[in-house]
Amino acid sequence: LISIPQGGESIPPEIAEDICITPRDQFEDSDSFTNQIYDVGNFVEEQVNSTIARAFVDNSRGRDQLPPEYPDGLIKSATCYNKPIYKEGRQPDLITTSLLIDRYYSAYHERLQDALLNPRAIIALDCHSMAEIAPDVSPDRGNERPLINLGDADGSSCDPSITELLRHSFIEIFSINEEEVTINRPFKGGFITRNYGNNPTPWIQIEINRKLYLSPEYISYDTLQMRGNRLTEINIQFRQVLIKFAEAM
Repeated sequence: LISIPQGGESIPPEIAEDICITPRDQFEDSDSFTNQIYDVGNFVEEQVNSTIARAFVDNSRGRDQLPPEYPDGLIKSATCYNKPIYKEGRQPDLITTSLLIDRYYSAYHERLQDALLNPRAIIALDCHSMAEIAPDVSPDRGNERPLINLGDADGSSCDPSITELLRHSFIEIFSINEEEVTINRPFKGGFITRNYGNNPTPWIQIEINRKLYLSPEYISYDTLQMRGNRLTEINIQFRQVLIKFAEAM
């Protein structure tokens, strides 16, 4: 089962008139292009992805993670770089918040739960990207990050030996040094991995460093459009990782 919870780009029509976030800020807050990087379609048993941008509905948060206590929660008040999302006084009220949760967040998790009923989906991968340098809201703020990070909640969402097989598959297929593929550092796994992990399906969270595809050589930041075939190249590598991982298991 492939889950891509933060790769959407759309703005919910319910709040379209209330936002002030710029396209660049929305782009930098999202797991931009992960819907393309991890899209393997019928290559796997089940695949679930989001079309709504993370800045507006974050499927990788708990239902109770709401502002003002959680500004970077399910329904956000600011981006992970502390850029405002809504016009002054236009933050979603309780009715709109409930509507957004019901229509988008709950719908995503219902699709996940349906996918988990497939007995052939024997392991689940929650697929993300991460900034090259950690933003201020992150526990590793200001630090440079590895190329790949795998999270299994310290072994509680997946047997560590299985996570290690996936780690070595990334090392071999991406041809990178062992220290560039970490486990539970900096991310141990978000809400989806911890909530569904080993219940009974094992879950691993995958984080790919954006410098692998969002460096200036690959993208124009004036237009936010990719140059060349870098997304296709990484998508092919990810498919090869899955093959190697399946063989190892």
